[in-house]
Amino acid sequence: MCNRTCIMFGARNLAAEEIQGKRVLEIGSIDVNGNLRPTVEMLGPREYVGVDIEKGRGVDVVCSAEDVLDKFGKESFDAVISTEMLEHIRDWRRVVSNIKNICRPGGVILLTTRSYGFKYHGFPYDFWRYEIEDMKNIFSDFEIQALQEDPEMPGVLIKAKKPLHFAENDLSAYQLYSIVTNRKLKELHDGDFNNFYFKRLQFRLKLRAFRKKLKTMFSFS
Repeated sequence: MCNRTCIMFGARNLAAEEIQGKRVLEIGSIDVNGNLRPTVEMLGPREYVGVDIEKGRGVDVVCSAEDVLDKFGKESFDAVISTEMLEHIRDWRRVVSNIKNICRPGGVILLTTRSYGFKYHGFPYDFWRYEIEDMKNIFSDFEIQALQEDPEMPGVLIKAKKPLHFAENDLSAYQLYSIVTNRKLKELHDGDFNNFYFKRLQFRLKLRAFRKKLKTMFSFS
């Protein structure tokens, strides 16, 4: 998934020398409403591999974000892209670690995700919100080359380069804002999904989907 801002961000910040003749991995690559693949492929990568948890347009390999490092191996891609995926991953630390470690030294990562204020969109899951400061802290072991808020809706976009001598941050105690609990916390527990706030979010999501379905039905009547 990708919106107009993330496509423009990728087009501005991915250079030909970072992509041409290189191996590129996109995590969460299913094309629901556009993605960066056409933009990146214009730069001439040697290989572009799109992975997601289910088959679909833009998906070359079915694999979860939690398992990509085991699937492909350490330092196996020159560029790693993930757009509008990270907020949907419950174990965000594992996936961030996978992204960092599957990228080769000197390679780049480009990520976009949602921030506080963006509505709950559990399709099927939605757990976290990331801010500018979160990205600064989470990727302080990389060289951050571009970092900005999404000007159209609450979100954050980052491009960072992996140093030649990489030492991974310890993020085990880091707290993120969770839309499930409406507060910052280190990790989600199963019992957290039973609170009234989250149940109300789920009800509103179902209501939006129902209204959209009705609107579609009547527009064709």
